[in-house]
Amino acid sequence: MSERDQFRAWQSITTRWDDNDQYGHVNNAKFYEFIDSAVNSHLIHMGALDPAESPIIGLVVESGCRYHAPIRYPEPVEVGIAVEKIGTSSVTYRAGVFVKGHAKAAATGHFAHVYVDRVTRRPTPLPDRLRDVVSALT
Repeated sequence: MSERDQFRAWQSITTRWDDNDQYGHVNNAKFYEFIDSAVNSHLIHMGALDPAESPIIGLVVESGCRYHAPIRYPEPVEVGIAVEKIGTSSVTYRAGVFVKGHAKAAATGHFAHVYVDRVTRRPTPLPDRLRDVVSALT
């Protein structure tokens, strides 16, 4: 299980009533949303991505998540992110989903973005600002 010191940036996520499933815990698919939101929020906040205007966009080409403990609404969530690998046109992120204040992750996940030209959808080298922002997460 991952601990907090393994991550470089943090995003808070508010769980919602409909995140819980019939078994009384946050459904597994919601964890992917938490991770995706945390990574993209960080990139936007750091000026590395403008979803409406950037000439490049990141497409998820691989993802995975391992679950360690349940989360239940209304528990607040904190998502830690870090970068495992930076390629010419790709970045592999890893994340830990924590109940706020807990030392151990409730889930750990990863996903890889391939950055492509918005129009042609062909892979393109990472722009300098994006490379700088993700490099700070290694």
